[in-house]
Amino acid sequence: MFSKTCEYAIRAMIFIAQKTRQDSRVGIKEIAKGINSPEHFIAKILQDLTRKGLLQSAKGPSGGFYLDKASMKQSLADVVKAVDGDKIFYGCGLGLKQCSETKPCPIHFEFKKVRQGLFDMLQNTRIDAFTEALENNIAFLKR
Repeated sequence: MFSKTCEYAIRAMIFIAQKTRQDSRVGIKEIAKGINSPEHFIAKILQDLTRKGLLQSAKGPSGGFYLDKASMKQSLADVVKAVDGDKIFYGCGLGLKQCSETKPCPIHFEFKKVRQGLFDMLQNTRIDAFTEALENNIAFLKR
């Protein structure tokens, strides 16, 4: 459903939120290990998220990635849009360019319901919503 880049971005943001909640900044190596991702790949993703203002970073010995209060309240939809764009929320389920209400593809109306449900779930779920479940080992970010 999401690109691999987007999956890693979401997992990383949730992992960083957990560390931020513990008043800690976190480095690339710890993030990569914590979400089971390649270091070089996650580094590029986090650099892009920082550039887009979804994530903060600090350089130096006590540096690393963290989320400020506003970033902690971002929705998962914000992350998806920043990484994969919004096509998943509006695009045709079969990838057709001309799919619309007046000229629907065979799955248009059913897929529209699925898309809307996905959008609502991601839009109403905040980055910081998962930190407690992670700390209590109810949810996990790696296999």
